[in-house]
Amino acid sequence: ILKKADKVSGQTVSRTLGPMVASLRFAKPDANEELLRKARAAWRKCIAVPALTAPTGPTVQQIVPEIATVTELDLAGFPAGQVSRVWVALAEDALGLPIRVPVIVARGATAGPVVGITAALHGNELNGIPVIHQLIGDVDLSTLHGTLVAVPVVNVPGFHLSQRGYADGADLNRVMPGKADGSSPEVYAYNLIHRITRHFEYHLDLHTASRGRVNSLYVRADLTDPRTARMARLQNPQIIVHNAGPGGSLRGASMQRGIAAICVEIGDPSRFQQYYSKNALLGITNILSQLRMVPDEQCVPEFTPVICSHSFWIYTRSGGILTVHPELATWVRAGEVIASVHSVFGDLVEEYFAPQDGVIVGKNIDPVCRSGNRILHLGIVGDSLPGVLNNGHL
Repeated sequence: ILKKADKVSGQTVSRTLGPMVASLRFAKPDANEELLRKARAAWRKCIAVPALTAPTGPTVQQIVPEIATVTELDLAGFPAGQVSRVWVALAEDALGLPIRVPVIVARGATAGPVVGITAALHGNELNGIPVIHQLIGDVDLSTLHGTLVAVPVVNVPGFHLSQRGYADGADLNRVMPGKADGSSPEVYAYNLIHRITRHFEYHLDLHTASRGRVNSLYVRADLTDPRTARMARLQNPQIIVHNAGPGGSLRGASMQRGIAAICVEIGDPSRFQQYYSKNALLGITNILSQLRMVPDEQCVPEFTPVICSHSFWIYTRSGGILTVHPELATWVRAGEVIASVHSVFGDLVEEYFAPQDGVIVGKNIDPVCRSGNRILHLGIVGDSLPGVLNNGHL
């Protein structure tokens, strides 16, 4: 790469960056981002900066055309070989105005499966948004067999408030499939399924960790179902956790309708992380390739995923200042110290130990700790897959 940069720029970029590259160890994704930042800075020094010219036209330009609002998603009504955008109304606010979700429909030139991708079901879990944008921007409609239906933001009220829950704080991923005559979040959930997701044949629900926590790139899927087991492996995550999708979740509601659905956890909340998004996008492309929707070859996984038969969270007993020691996607042994709680005066209150061997799927990074706070999410590699599993993850 450095030699190509020398050739293109006519400069000796390799002399500047070579020693720096040799001195870095890439143990974490952040190290890659730091190297990329330094490389860009060095590149800017080697190229001429174009002169800026003052704009002569209007200072505000309307780029996005008017987008229609509908109350039902009719996939057959969208033109083949095009990307269409539409608002789908799911409920009404206190002014009687529609609460609308954005939907992008990419219909290929030829018929094929319908794959749905949803993001931001929790309003502050945002990494799925750029994944969807990149996927739609990259797809070649002339060679696409089938239809992609993408919902960049499912929980619009929560998105407006930068919060996990719905407008009233309810978790939409606990009230599926909703009720036509239920509470406000139940009506929203019911209409989401009946107006949008019921059209899917395959479903990828994109999430991140919750506020104050961080996640590895991992997938939750029912590994006893051959369809979702295959989708999980094609996604190329760091970790795959078997979970049958209990009632209340969007994934579970899709599975009950016969739709093959997996949940993809992409990093951390309230931010965009290019490293995780890039790998999630490669995994989605692999699934589309396996379904023969796109001609792309499947990418070799960057990770050899750890397959967990089950997983669980470990909680604190004491309140205080929490420190969680293991890094994401690393192994711990039974009896190993995984966390400690100190008093506000700095005295050690309690230490916590791994109850068994496992891999760190996610962890708490918020040091402010009350009794019953989460410490870490531990994945366990077992010999069998339980048919019904309710471990708090949906």
